[in-house]
Amino acid sequence: MSKDPASPRPDDVSTTVRLALDEDVGSGDVTATLLAPGATATASVVCRESAVLCGVAWFDEVFRQLCPEIVVHWRAGDSDAVEASDIVCTVTGPAAPILTGERTGLNFLQLLSGTATIARSYARALHGSSTRILDTRKTLPGLRSAQKYAVRCGGCHNHRSGLFDAVLIKDNHIANAGSIARVVAAARRDTPDLTVEVEVNDLIQLDEALTAGADVVMLDNFERAEIGEAVARSRGRAKLEISGNVAIEDLPELASSGVDYISVGALTKNVRAIDFSMRFETQ
Repeated sequence: MSKDPASPRPDDVSTTVRLALDEDVGSGDVTATLLAPGATATASVVCRESAVLCGVAWFDEVFRQLCPEIVVHWRAGDSDAVEASDIVCTVTGPAAPILTGERTGLNFLQLLSGTATIARSYARALHGSSTRILDTRKTLPGLRSAQKYAVRCGGCHNHRSGLFDAVLIKDNHIANAGSIARVVAAARRDTPDLTVEVEVNDLIQLDEALTAGADVVMLDNFERAEIGEAVARSRGRAKLEISGNVAIEDLPELASSGVDYISVGALTKNVRAIDFSMRFETQ
């Protein structure tokens, strides 16, 4: 389990936060303007349940964009386990922009910590195994790189980022191209530097993908016996990935088959937000 996942891209964080603030603040926070000019405040962000913290850069960026005078002091960092009632950070500065950014900042924390917490539970289910758990493209629109960062914070791994950084050939691609061999050959010709993965539905298609020279073969909704047969047939010629309706309790058995990857859409798709609140000190 990685404790130092690759950092989020600053330009991505800045853009995502700007869009979130535009959505929430619009033409201005009409309630915050009611505060006395020059009022300052100190607030603590409290986690209300056990979780894996994630979203520090996004939270910081919210307040940096609203008011550079605001100071955020963190007591925990991304990937750290936190417990109910833990104070994860304090926020100090002009009161109005702190109140303006409260919900947006907490929204990033609750979503990304939720993703990291789910990922940690899956990673622990396969502790000690060489099989890697991968995320998918089933992410919230506009928040893909953020959620994929959270997956890494939880100890799991990323599949491709999008349609541009790896070839993943599915049923409809095969149907339109005419055969697995034909579309794999086209991928090798047009994108020679990219990984080529083929999704297959049965052992016949598996053999076709292996013969065509796929780098990775995704076994879509294979039965347990079929997975074992697929590993035996592959003999290391391609990496094998299991996909489709994977339950966390099934992970050890699936990994014991000898597959290289198990992809889980639930890491980013079925996220339950972690409960955080911002508690202001009495003035």
